[in-house]
Amino acid sequence: MQQGLVVAAYGKRYGVELADGLQISCVTRGKKNDLACGDRVEVKMTDTHEGVVEKLHPRSSLLFRSNAYKTKTLASNVTQVIIVLATTPSFYEALLNRCLIAAEAANIKPLIVLNKCDLADNTEAMQLLSVYQNLGYQVQPLSAKNDIAPLKQWLKNQTSVLVGQSGMGKSTIVNALLPNSAVRTQEVSTVLDSGKHTTTAAHLYHLDSDSDLIDSPGLQEFGLNHLNIEELEHAFIEFRPFLGKCRFNNCKHIHEPDCAVISAVENGKVSPVRLAFYQAMTEEIGQ
Repeated sequence: MQQGLVVAAYGKRYGVELADGLQISCVTRGKKNDLACGDRVEVKMTDTHEGVVEKLHPRSSLLFRSNAYKTKTLASNVTQVIIVLATTPSFYEALLNRCLIAAEAANIKPLIVLNKCDLADNTEAMQLLSVYQNLGYQVQPLSAKNDIAPLKQWLKNQTSVLVGQSGMGKSTIVNALLPNSAVRTQEVSTVLDSGKHTTTAAHLYHLDSDSDLIDSPGLQEFGLNHLNIEELEHAFIEFRPFLGKCRFNNCKHIHEPDCAVISAVENGKVSPVRLAFYQAMTEEIGQ
């Protein structure tokens, strides 16, 4: 048995990096195939470059999404979720909120990056993101093609995962941080034998000895069906001072009388935009 780190995940095959740096192609035993980049595993070798994952070590964190039918693991053992947005094409604020909720529910620190600031005026986008800055979330403007340095300060000594909708420039960020990443991705694809479809795979890259970066496929939706209402309301960090102070114990903060959260909105302490997102999510989870 050898210790390994999952550095690529594609379908039912995984790229696993062994302690000596060798990358091998692995499958899981039986029908278990819910590994994610960042997982630490034990592998039984079946050939010089192939193996079977026999054991998954406990995870310190897990980021995943779910709908009514299935769950998709995105990354494990990460310390930071980097939500990549862009000035153009315009980003979905609803998806940003879903990513923030997932990060909070998983107890992983989020960082919002506004990329492509060199392509369009970012005034409007930054104004929209001020709601999140006021909540205490860090927002980093970036022009990844021109200067990746502003992002590097946030990556030091972290295991970060990049998430965001397609077209926001995640690949550009990876290429700027790791000019040889295209070559390394190709190497992993050869190991996985997944050819041209590797753009849909997740990959883990070593930035230095203490910092790792996981690039995940572009998202168009981010289901949160794994959360219950209590977990959802707690994931809205600005709600927390008011939770438990409503007249009714099972208050859903929609239209109930003497709702502390609704009162906080009326008093300017909570953004009505965020309350609207919360109410839409309660309806979705309730269904």
